Amino acid sequence: MTTVYRVYDKTLIPHPKSLNPNSNSRAIIGLSVQLICKLHKMALMETAATMIFTDYSSSSSSTARLLHFTSSRVVQKFPTTISHFHRSNTLKFGISNPKFPRTIITYCSSASPSAVQVTEEASATIIDGKRVAKDIREEVAVEISRMKDKIGIVPGLAVILVGDRKDSATYVRNKKKACDSVGINSYEVRLAEDSTEEEVVNHISKFNDDPSVHGILVQLPLPRHMDEEKILDAVCIEKDVDGFHPENMGRLAMRGREPSFVPCTPKGCIELLHRYDIPIKGKRAVVIGRSNIVGTPAAFLLQREDATVTVVHSRTENAEEITREADIIISAVGQPNMVRGSWVKPGAVIIDVGINPVEDPECARGYRLVGDICYEEARKVASAITPVPGGVGPMTIAMLLSNTLISAKRIHNFS
Repeated sequence: MTTVYRVYDKTLIPHPKSLNPNSNSRAIIGLSVQLICKLHKMALMETAATMIFTDYSSSSSSTARLLHFTSSRVVQKFPTTISHFHRSNTLKFGISNPKFPRTIITYCSSASPSAVQVTEEASATIIDGKRVAKDIREEVAVEISRMKDKIGIVPGLAVILVGDRKDSATYVRNKKKACDSVGINSYEVRLAEDSTEEEVVNHISKFNDDPSVHGILVQLPLPRHMDEEKILDAVCIEKDVDGFHPENMGRLAMRGREPSFVPCTPKGCIELLHRYDIPIKGKRAVVIGRSNIVGTPAAFLLQREDATVTVVHSRTENAEEITREADIIISAVGQPNMVRGSWVKPGAVIIDVGINPVEDPECARGYRLVGDICYEEARKVASAITPVPGGVGPMTIAMLLSNTLISAKRIHNFS
């Protein structure tokens, strides 16, 4: 006996002509159906699917065999995933996340149950940090131009670099280029590796008193002989565009208080979620890493957005299990490919802050950059993910420019 099951408008309907009231089927197979139509971006294709199975209920073993598969257009939308079927008096099924189908399991009612797993190659939405950062820079440039036209003020950003680290020098150079691109005046001080704390603090004090400077950034990390806390505390809070001043961090942690500035990288992470219309309120969020620069402020920001937040760190037990419960994952631990696909809940959103060099002889530089997340695995499970590079990195500089503009507006009472 052959039974035709028709998937239609999120309902599994046996074709009337194929039903046998005397049939005592002992097995039902569930199969995910997703028809991909290569159409114009604005076109909508409504699809249905017919699945024909042969029932061998009279045989000694409970089996089901797929004979035929066809598709046709119908008026109602076709559900992209049917995830579970059960043998019962009435057919029951569950609709999994319709946008990101993953795995389908078949349950058999025989004494020796078996399972059939069908996996679909699926790819998460790529959260394009480069594009969003470009949009933000354009918005900042427009506001700077308006400010200059109205009150004749141009925001200024001062950067202090101590030592000769190549990566730090590259970051400073990129920040200067970004300032130039939006019309912010940039000031730079380069000090030798063996400079004293007093020399650094003296330059900070001069910038604190300079009315043409609205933001001060001390490039980290500092040489080991310097007290980072002492130096960062020397930046006046009104110009702390990096958001690292303890008073800024304290205000960020407290409900009902507003920090003068939010640290740039975590601020960029939240901005990406907003720009991609990803809901945060009421969601479970896991922040991997608890640094003062990213992890801790990111957790505070998610709490301010009414997420339920868990911080996973080097002493956390069952980190994989905890992370797998998250709707939103922000990872900032600096460990290449630490978070595997098995850590990710299907449909989760991933913000990967990590930028880690790994050896790759095929690259001209001899290495390539990867994140904390194993991208190739996670993108098949997540609903959205940031790439590395091209995700959070460009947002950090964009948020620095934004904070500098905010500082200039606040200092000159311009709105």
